[in-house]
Amino acid sequence: MTRKPIVFLAFAAVAAAVPTVTPAPATAAPCPDVQVVFARGTSEAPGLGSVGSPFVDDLRARVAPRTVEGTAVDYPASNDFGISTPAGIDAARSVIESTAASCPNTKMVLGGYSQGAAVIEGVTTAAPPQVARRVAATALFGAPRTGFSAMLAGGALPVLAPQYAANSIDQCAPGDPICWEGGADIGAHGSYVQSGKVTEAADFAASRL
Repeated sequence: MTRKPIVFLAFAAVAAAVPTVTPAPATAAPCPDVQVVFARGTSEAPGLGSVGSPFVDDLRARVAPRTVEGTAVDYPASNDFGISTPAGIDAARSVIESTAASCPNTKMVLGGYSQGAAVIEGVTTAAPPQVARRVAATALFGAPRTGFSAMLAGGALPVLAPQYAANSIDQCAPGDPICWEGGADIGAHGSYVQSGKVTEAADFAASRL
């Protein structure tokens, strides 16, 4: 007498009864009303940096309830300026163009401190011209402007593209040797938060949003 495959059928029935769990589809993060793209200064730890963080906080407080997202430019910020600054320009361009393409209603604010200011100036000339229409304001702090800065960088310094000039604020503390020709007060280069220049720049950016 041939036995029926009872065990097999029972196993198949149990297997068929096990529900299939389908993971929920990933959802993209909502686009902010304002995105601040900020490049930190030389030798600062990765992130927005000592100037970028308070600048984003100040701007957020001024434009609430609109949402403000701070995005740090991911670059070396090292003393090897010939490699670090171009890498920063490429990284900033990637963020700016991605935001312009994926978040059509988001307004952008560009900012940079020290070497980061050179990165932001460089990206204004490297990015496609139509991107400028998406940038509401640009805030620079201690941007390399002097012969001393050019010597450190080993060559010509970036400049802000003309189409960004009307909506830009260029903060230079008196005596800062990086931006003030003939300046010799290295302490001035670290004074942008305490002196209120970050707050002034946040006021300016908010007025353009």
